[in-house]
Amino acid sequence: MFVRYLVSTFILLAAMTLCAHAQQVISVPRADGASTPLTIYEPVTSSVCAPLALISHGAGGSEKAMPYLGTALSKEGWRVLIMGHNESGIGPLRANIQALGFKQGLVKLVTNADAYRARFGDIDAAIKWSEQRCHAPYKVLLGHSMGAMTVMLDAGAQNKLGLKTAARFDAYVALSPQGPGVVFPPGAWQSIRAPMLLITGTRDQGLDGDYHWREQAFAGLGPGCRWLAVIDDATHLDFGGLGKSAKVEAATATLTIAFLDSLRGGHCATPPTLAGVNLQTK
Repeated sequence: MFVRYLVSTFILLAAMTLCAHAQQVISVPRADGASTPLTIYEPVTSSVCAPLALISHGAGGSEKAMPYLGTALSKEGWRVLIMGHNESGIGPLRANIQALGFKQGLVKLVTNADAYRARFGDIDAAIKWSEQRCHAPYKVLLGHSMGAMTVMLDAGAQNKLGLKTAARFDAYVALSPQGPGVVFPPGAWQSIRAPMLLITGTRDQGLDGDYHWREQAFAGLGPGCRWLAVIDDATHLDFGGLGKSAKVEAATATLTIAFLDSLRGGHCATPPTLAGVNLQTK
């Protein structure tokens, strides 16, 4: 069952570029000489330098991921850059699958330390491009699946890959976060200090368990501004914009905007009450 689920994930990821629409797609230089594709959603209305939201896709994805979130944030005055991570996009995932089968091929990709180093380089390139236009007053990193791993790593989570990072963002949002397993040891999240929103769903299956496994990341966080949302019937694909669930996309966008708006206002608010969403806070 899980392998069939992963196969359907792969097929939908491969088709993603055919169904996503965005404002502008560009390529920016990376420090190592490679390039980073960016989908840019400029704020709908802004008379000053907008806050910056970087979005990191999952394994096998591209810069055309999660258009629903880019659109929603841009309408709220954010400049949104959805990064394409070439070293963990559809090409590397396909090669791993052909060599190892789907599950082991996916595991190989999400445990590749060099793939995350390349993702950190993409983040640097995206920030540099944005800062050349104006200095953002507030910066957040959002990610789904492998992108959520990237979020946790950047925020300072301990890991099994030997990666050392320092929190560079004012806040973080992890969609389909991971519990202990192939990347994170038990207690990996205790050292994270920045505010963090975690969102999963009751049908959000992962490599090492269901949504209860994903909830362990929230349980491992120390005190601070932390929200955990579990959306009824939401699947892994829904958060990536591939499940075609308008309800899940709307709830995810609403929670993300409410969380970030409260932080930019200088406080950690009580989450909004949404039908079909179970919420916890710290």
